[in-house]
Amino acid sequence: MTNRINQLFHEKFASSAQHYERASTLFPNGVTHDARFLQPFPFYATRSEGSKKYDAEGNAAIDYWVGHGAMLLGHSHPAVVEAVQKQMPLGTHPGACHELELEWADWVRKLVPSAEMMRFTNSGTEATLMALRVARIVSDKSKVIKFAGNFHGWHDNLIPAAEPPHGAGYEVPGVTDGVFGDLVIVPPNDLAAVEAAIDEHDPSCVFLEGNGSRWGVVPVRKEFLQGLRELTKRKNVIFVLDEVITGFRVDKHSFQGVCDVVPDMTTLAKVLAGGLPGGCLSGRADLMQALAYNNPLGKKMKHPGTYNANPLSAAAGIAALEIVATNEPSQHSNAQAAKLRKRLNDVFADKSAKWVAYGDFSAIKIHADYDGPRPDSDDFIPFDNDYLKLDVGFDKTLSHAFRCALLLGGVDWMGWAGSTSLAHSDEDIDVTVAAFADAIDLLREDGLIE
Repeated sequence: MTNRINQLFHEKFASSAQHYERASTLFPNGVTHDARFLQPFPFYATRSEGSKKYDAEGNAAIDYWVGHGAMLLGHSHPAVVEAVQKQMPLGTHPGACHELELEWADWVRKLVPSAEMMRFTNSGTEATLMALRVARIVSDKSKVIKFAGNFHGWHDNLIPAAEPPHGAGYEVPGVTDGVFGDLVIVPPNDLAAVEAAIDEHDPSCVFLEGNGSRWGVVPVRKEFLQGLRELTKRKNVIFVLDEVITGFRVDKHSFQGVCDVVPDMTTLAKVLAGGLPGGCLSGRADLMQALAYNNPLGKKMKHPGTYNANPLSAAAGIAALEIVATNEPSQHSNAQAAKLRKRLNDVFADKSAKWVAYGDFSAIKIHADYDGPRPDSDDFIPFDNDYLKLDVGFDKTLSHAFRCALLLGGVDWMGWAGSTSLAHSDEDIDVTVAAFADAIDLLREDGLIE
């Protein structure tokens, strides 16, 4: 990192620098999640409330990570806090069935069109792993089709091709050739490619990430999802819609509700558990029977999981979904993101920065190498949605400096993307827009952008 941003960052976040020195002796790269790695050091939060998080010195940062997408209601929402506090003295892990898991499941079935039956897990990664295994058991086939750039968790079966660069192979250290042999990767938003892959490979299932690659870097439109559902149904292939991010966030009925599509199975997490750990596989009752003893298939998927549907996650999830059901969280978050996208594009134009903001629902994506026409509506997608131009990596030095520059202005942005929540106010947007303008000036002062 060059001098000005680095100097100011060390001055403002001294306690974070001290924490990182200790963390570097405990964790690889000093972090517990790849995306939290930041040079010269990460931001350390001591508490979070509403749209903001705070460090030990009291520095506030408007938060666009929103708990990696989980905090649709904002941090420490009173209803969720109350529900967890009420449950805590009653037990956190009885190692038994309990009433809260029933109520939690009722909310999922009420809100998610495809949820005839379900099984709770501890994360979205576990949910997608379960979906794939169920599909293989039911279909008695091994191959799976996924779209380039789509992220379905970090397990071996689906992590390949989850990020750029595209088109030159997708080697993933630690993933064997045998796993790659069962994975068929197709370009996003290309129904003809999917149909050809189905005909050639006879897969167990097709996976799609709700709204496209990594929360809409390469957006999916309603017409494509409807076409994919029709195609998989016609070809008799199980269709899994991964709504770990979009579930309950884009709408109370999730992305499938917006698009009027009912997948065979749906994976959920994040918003599902109100900010606590929790995931879910839901879907057709006949498919979910693969998890049942003495099922008609004659073979059962083994599914343990120490913390599945634990009472604390269930309590938080119930409280959150009751608010989600009003649709206010989705509507507010989506509206605030649309305002922010427009105002950021105005700043980029005023500053003659080769950046563009785009996205759907409550997502804001920043492309940092764009010199095309300026957006004329909120439906605008750069590069005509060409994934080879949209889904690219940016210079790491620039990326780290960009996030640090925004933190100096009181904004914590998740790499080159952000998400809004029910707690994000118009005042937050004002501060964010100003922080972006200042960040561009700082990056130019340090010679990182033109």
